[in-house]
Amino acid sequence: CQVAGEAGADWLNLPDTVGVSTPHSIAEMVRRVRRQVQTPISIHCHNDFGLAVANSLAAVEAGATMVQVSVNGIGERAGNASLEQTALGLKCLYKAKIALKTEKLYGISRLVERMTGIPTPPSQPVIGANAFSHESGIHAAGVLEESSTFEPGIMTPEMVGHRRRLVIGKHTGKHSVQLGLEEAGLHPTDEELSEIVRRVKSLGGKGKHVTHSDLFTIAESVMADLPPSQRAIVLDQIMVTTGNRATPTASVVARVNGEARTEAQLGVGPVDAALRAVQRILGSSPQIEITDFHLDAISGGSDAVANVSITVEDEAGRRSSSQAAHEDIVIASVEALIAAINQLLRVRAHAQERAGEPAAQVVS
Repeated sequence: CQVAGEAGADWLNLPDTVGVSTPHSIAEMVRRVRRQVQTPISIHCHNDFGLAVANSLAAVEAGATMVQVSVNGIGERAGNASLEQTALGLKCLYKAKIALKTEKLYGISRLVERMTGIPTPPSQPVIGANAFSHESGIHAAGVLEESSTFEPGIMTPEMVGHRRRLVIGKHTGKHSVQLGLEEAGLHPTDEELSEIVRRVKSLGGKGKHVTHSDLFTIAESVMADLPPSQRAIVLDQIMVTTGNRATPTASVVARVNGEARTEAQLGVGPVDAALRAVQRILGSSPQIEITDFHLDAISGGSDAVANVSITVEDEAGRRSSSQAAHEDIVIASVEALIAAINQLLRVRAHAQERAGEPAAQVVS
């Protein structure tokens, strides 16, 4: 290090290439090098023992002024220090000034995830799907009153471009269910709410992922005075063609607010083409995009039932999720997407009513 510094090196990089260092040993190494040279020090940590971020922060505390990181912690073997975790650790825990627009982190993370095909674990700190999610009734109620009760108060989802989610499942309490229903303009009585919560818990207890669509379906069956659900989009027909020498194409016929529409789209596969056709059939307003798509095979064999879960989001950041099961993956995907869009349009309409605006309809 001393020779490199004397030779005019701009930086001295200290790598923990095999990830076997501890925060204490990293900090001691940085301090020892700093006593010998004046050249700025950078640190490069691997995550083989899950210590890459901790080691990087320890190095900065000891005097390193550059940290080598990667988006989502992607790297060889167990990966490198995560950009998101390291940046927020420096900003929130050490009050360091960083030249980074942290509110862009979540979007960048999702972009890298899509481009690399490497999924981000839901429990990944800072940018994982569950990083700011709450299912437990006590936790959800506490977060609604004061977010710092069950979240790091010095780090909020808004700081990284993320969103807080109240997840519906077997641990869900009345607060989460009531909030979800009120967003769609549903106001059950206390007795009805208790029954809706009971059914939601029962469904979640069977290992089923409870979506917004499931919640509204349960509510509609419990609330006797609720009018039939008005679906903005009703699927009439779908046809797909694909092959090793043909570009996958899908044609969708649907009724949008009672008006028959037909749309055809190309895609990288039949599912992609079909989903593109459904989105295209909506027209330019509202702007709804798919933010999450997940496929599971419920049974074995080539005729296995496919379970598709889809989350959609509009331009205002409102989200809705739904799922559908079918032996045909394309049909399951389209049904899940249409159900999610219909629920999102319902939430949008209620939000506009509360704001005193005329309810917008789907236009071409």
